[in-house]
Amino acid sequence: MTIGKFADQVVWISGATSGIGAAAARLFAAEGAKVAVVGRTAAAGRRIVDEIRHEGGQALFTPCDVSQPAAVQDSIDWTVREFGALHVLVNNAGMVQVKMLHECSDEDWDYVMAVNVKSMFWAFKAALPHLRRQPRSHVVNVGSISSFVGQGATPVYTTSKHAILGLTRSIALDYAADGIRCNCVCPGITDTPLLREHLNQQPDPENALATRLRRVPLGIALTPHDVAKAILFFSGGESSGITGTSLVIDCGYLTAAEWDTEAFKQLRGAPSPGRPAVYEPKAMTMPRGSREVVR
Repeated sequence: MTIGKFADQVVWISGATSGIGAAAARLFAAEGAKVAVVGRTAAAGRRIVDEIRHEGGQALFTPCDVSQPAAVQDSIDWTVREFGALHVLVNNAGMVQVKMLHECSDEDWDYVMAVNVKSMFWAFKAALPHLRRQPRSHVVNVGSISSFVGQGATPVYTTSKHAILGLTRSIALDYAADGIRCNCVCPGITDTPLLREHLNQQPDPENALATRLRRVPLGIALTPHDVAKAILFFSGGESSGITGTSLVIDCGYLTAAEWDTEAFKQLRGAPSPGRPAVYEPKAMTMPRGSREVVR
């Protein structure tokens, strides 16, 4: 038997070919889980599976366009056929569209909502018969700080992230009697392809990032690994008794109504001996022209 916190458990992760999903796949596998790496980019998915297997883990890649309900159903069915069960469902796939509301077409609205919200609905329906077979099973939905507040020029994305929080609470209530816990992880600024997709809509992506990080008390962007650790927390016994809630991981972003990291450094003055005034922002290069969307 595999040793680890998730020994012999089966985990299905959408949007697992990059960013937060890929980091979660690696962490689950390191803890003994059998991981279904779900996404549209076959080369990236197979590379992650190869990495996991090289480290002694178990994983498979299942190609899936989560905007298509039949593809989601087929992916989960294949996972169960190959691994024999399903214990954890991680709905991580998402996309962002930078466009004012009056510029959005019906097709724009429908596609963003299909990828970000309806995919979770389809995945849960497909997974439910298998999750019910376990004494305890878990659903983790990935939202955003935009599940709580708005941000400019992303009305459909923001609407979808608010919807995820409501969906999480509904699943938690309606299926608690089946031993299913459902929670939502809500990351702030995270170094993922989805962030690059959004920033590359700006005239100067690196300056746009620096401006955003000035509003973050810790002054840094999260790594996908930071968020993946929270996904694992909600997927196992360490969070027993917690359901229908959300965990914000944002380096303090939502804590303050107003914040400027550089101004606060000046206000604090010189730091105490051997101790910085605040965390120093990590350098982060934003490649121009990147249009990758997490699936």
